[in-house]
Amino acid sequence: MEFHIAVSDTSPAPAIVQDALFDLDPTAVVDLDMSGLVLRVSSSTTAVDLIEVLRQLGWAVAPEQVAQLPSICCGGCSG
Repeated sequence: MEFHIAVSDTSPAPAIVQDALFDLDPTAVVDLDMSGLVLRVSSSTTAVDLIEVLRQLGWAVAPEQVAQLPSICCGGCSG
């Protein structure tokens, strides 16, 4: 799944979020969009688990701040 979260003053760096997600999903990828205003998370984790990880990092994210994008998986890799 891909998630988008608006960045705030208390947002941790993408690398810190990616490291924190490692136990839930070692293949997670976290970065900022080109504007630098949206944290993008690509992970097999759920939105609830993602929010919990962000809260553990000190970023108080409300569920309505996390936008889950529709899957773009074509199924071609069988993954």
